[in-house]
Amino acid sequence: MNYCMLMADIVQAPQLRYTSDTQTPVAEFVIQFPGLRSEDASERMKAVGWGNLAQEIQAQYHEGDRILVEGRLRIDSIERPEGFREKQAEMIVRRIHHLSQLGSLQMAAAMTPSDEAAAPSQTVKAPPSPTAPAMTEAEPDYDDIPF
Repeated sequence: MNYCMLMADIVQAPQLRYTSDTQTPVAEFVIQFPGLRSEDASERMKAVGWGNLAQEIQAQYHEGDRILVEGRLRIDSIERPEGFREKQAEMIVRRIHHLSQLGSLQMAAAMTPSDEAAAPSQTVKAPPSPTAPAMTEAEPDYDDIPF
C-alpha cells in the first residue's frame, strides 16, 4: 500500500487549474520538509490535489503555512537535456490539515532525555480486570483437542 503522511511548509502558493477534457479542478503547490538528519538539507516536493479538495487547498492554504499532508507518492521519470533521466517524487494529496496555529510544534525536533525528565509524566491506571470465572467440570477444555 502506498500511503504517506508529511509535516511540511508550503513554499509555493497553490495554483488552481482545470483539466482540458473534464474540467476537473487541480491544485499544484510545492512543499518543503526537513531532511532525516540534522546535517541534511531540506527537501522540496510537488503536491497535487484533485476535485473539491483542489478548490479547498487553493482557497484556504497559502505560502508559509505549516501543514500535515496525507496521500500517496508517485515517482515521475523526466528526460533531461543533458541526456539522462531524472526521477522526481510527487505527492497526490488525499487529506490536508492546517498546523500553522500550533506554533509550539517543531519539525524534526526530537525530545532529548532532559526534556523528557522535565515534561510532566501522566500515569494512566488500567481499569480493573474482571476475574474470569473458574472452569467447572461440565465445561470442556477446548485447548486440549487434537487435530
